Amino acid sequence: MRRNIYFAVVFAVCGFAVMTFLRAKDKAVDPAQEAGHSEAMMPAAAQETVTGKVAETMDSGGYTYIRLAQGTESVWVATAQRKVKVGEEVYFAGGIVMNGFRSKTLNRTFKKIIFSDGSAQGGHMAQAAQIAASHGKVSDQLSVKISKAEGKDGYTVAEIFSKRKELDGKTVSVRGKVVKVSTEIMDRNWVHIQDGSGDAKAATHDLLATTSEVVKVGETVIARGTVAKDKDFGSGYSYAVILGKTAFKR
Repeated sequence: MRRNIYFAVVFAVCGFAVMTFLRAKDKAVDPAQEAGHSEAMMPAAAQETVTGKVAETMDSGGYTYIRLAQGTESVWVATAQRKVKVGEEVYFAGGIVMNGFRSKTLNRTFKKIIFSDGSAQGGHMAQAAQIAASHGKVSDQLSVKISKAEGKDGYTVAEIFSKRKELDGKTVSVRGKVVKVSTEIMDRNWVHIQDGSGDAKAATHDLLATTSEVVKVGETVIARGTVAKDKDFGSGYSYAVILGKTAFKR
């Protein structure tokens, strides 16, 4: 009799435990769903670097959301809350790219957003130091005379400097001689070009272009890239004008 009562009590306790577990499981919310994620919105590959001019910014939930203007396009970045100003040129270490991310605190869905790994400022300063070390001194002006690139988007080095405000964000072509190259800094190569125009005293004779392509000092090339004025890489190191995403023709 006592044996039967013991087993009855054990079965009752076990049954109650199972029912409690099932009820709890039904009520549990998946962390991804709570954050607004779904199986269709999995992280894409990590992006290594993000640069641009701050076009819009907002703070929410311990994060700063920043829309960076990159020429005619823009990209959203989220990082640990920090102060940024609209119009400021910034550089962030990259992170995970999320497509269709919904922020519940902002009640907003981002078609694409990059979550910085939180070490953006440190990476910025370290790599800015690399730039300064490689480009701390503008190359001396060479005694060359190279004709301007043909076409409506063709400019001399001096013209790109003097018209940098109106050319900002536009694609231009410039023909010149490669006078200096520094490779694999901030995931790109840094190429100095001169065509004989400009003034060495005003530092308007030497144009810097960034690229993923490999070029050699001494080559005469046509460089085609996007103009960016007042480009600031931090550490007090900035350029009045620079060409980005540059392609070269020999």
